[in-house]
Amino acid sequence: MSVLAIDAGTTGVTALVVAEDGGVVSRGYQEFQQHFPEPGLVEHQPEEIWQAALQACREALAGAPETPTAVGITNQRETAVLWDRRTLASPRRAIVWQDRRSAGVCAELAEAGHEPRVAELTGLRLDPYFTATKLAWLARHDKAVWREVESGRVALGTVDAYLIARLTAGRTHVTDASNASRTLLFDITEGRWSAELCDLFGVPMDALPQVVPSYGVVGHTDPVAFLGLTLPIAGIAGDQQAALFGQACHEPGDVKCTYGTGSFVLINTGDTPVRSSAGLLTTVAWGGPDGSLTYALEGSIFVTGAAVQWLRDGLGVIGAAAETEPIARTVPDSGGVVFVPALTGLGAPDWDPSARGTILGITRGTTRAHLVRATLEAIAFEVRDVVDVMTSDAALDLHTLKVDGGASENGLLCRMQADQLGVTVERPKVSETTALGAAFLAGLGTGVWSGTDELAATWQLDARFEPGPRDDGAYARWRMAVEKAKGWVL
Repeated sequence: MSVLAIDAGTTGVTALVVAEDGGVVSRGYQEFQQHFPEPGLVEHQPEEIWQAALQACREALAGAPETPTAVGITNQRETAVLWDRRTLASPRRAIVWQDRRSAGVCAELAEAGHEPRVAELTGLRLDPYFTATKLAWLARHDKAVWREVESGRVALGTVDAYLIARLTAGRTHVTDASNASRTLLFDITEGRWSAELCDLFGVPMDALPQVVPSYGVVGHTDPVAFLGLTLPIAGIAGDQQAALFGQACHEPGDVKCTYGTGSFVLINTGDTPVRSSAGLLTTVAWGGPDGSLTYALEGSIFVTGAAVQWLRDGLGVIGAAAETEPIARTVPDSGGVVFVPALTGLGAPDWDPSARGTILGITRGTTRAHLVRATLEAIAFEVRDVVDVMTSDAALDLHTLKVDGGASENGLLCRMQADQLGVTVERPKVSETTALGAAFLAGLGTGVWSGTDELAATWQLDARFEPGPRDDGAYARWRMAVEKAKGWVL
């Protein structure tokens, strides 16, 4: 038996067919366009996400010897998607998690004193990152579309809910608790949408999807809509929670970091929602069929892999992301250059949407190799920032960090990360753990795997990086640079 996983990320869709032993049988990938209508605004065309999903699945299925038994979905989180319930067409582009247009909404609500109550109910903070702030902006600035939402014609959701609607030809409008917990509309203690929060943000509750367990059958694909296949949809999780599950971090204290467009560090806190005093997020990791919730503490870093992409596409100093390691190894250090990649503001633990990217320490001797190495150092420093406060908040010692995502293939970065944290870094053989987690959830929901112990047995080590000497001076310069990057947008 095998399972099809659809991983709808920020820049493209990956599809994997995963076998019972946890190995990847086949894969497909398709990028989709990024839209930047103004500085600080990021949008996706939902139809382009759907077409990318179809193409990625065609490729993966073409390479598989048998038809998978189930489908799992994982997705970029917080992105606000709208679609017509009848035609499934989207009346406007989706507002992406990176988008900062709702900063004014957040400031107004904070000034009115709402943030403590929002944090109490959701485990989150008032920041443009989260879905409800984007929906509140839409209600003010796209009134024609919002009238359609209020009339019931247009549905709301995150990318998982949109894809499931497309897969089922509109018959199913659902999400899971891991995605719902990222919207600022979900009470993470009660495990349901909050009428109080929906009222605060002006979001009609009946426009939202039904919250279902993260594993277990919630619907079936429509053969006309989805490549002639009728398959149970049996796993749903936001991308970072799916990666936590795919990394076999099933027990409290287990920690992983995914290096993607951004980087996300999560620690499993079990059935207890741990509240952070240092700007981290309390989130739902996954929900069981019995209604139980497993929680995580999360540090969200908005720009890491996207900084490498900027070096490639924005500056043209590299031709491909894979070049960063050999280029960075040509110099022993960054030559005093510090890059704060706050290209869309700062996430945890600083949380400053007005911060902007900053490069300091440039001299006549600075080369592209120094800038590339400073970019890799920045990623390691950002993760250290998060892990330091995370382990303090959770009152847990970190002994091992499991890493995944595209940038985890960079051995130099993994070495830097181990040095900065002072702990062992482990990279699995299957680095696409986000999609793997979706597959595991779907397989758990349909009996392909009997439980988490069987899933954990499929995890295989690719490389282990032991910590060496830590350069605290470079880290101190990093923290100085972060402070200078704050408050740039007035």
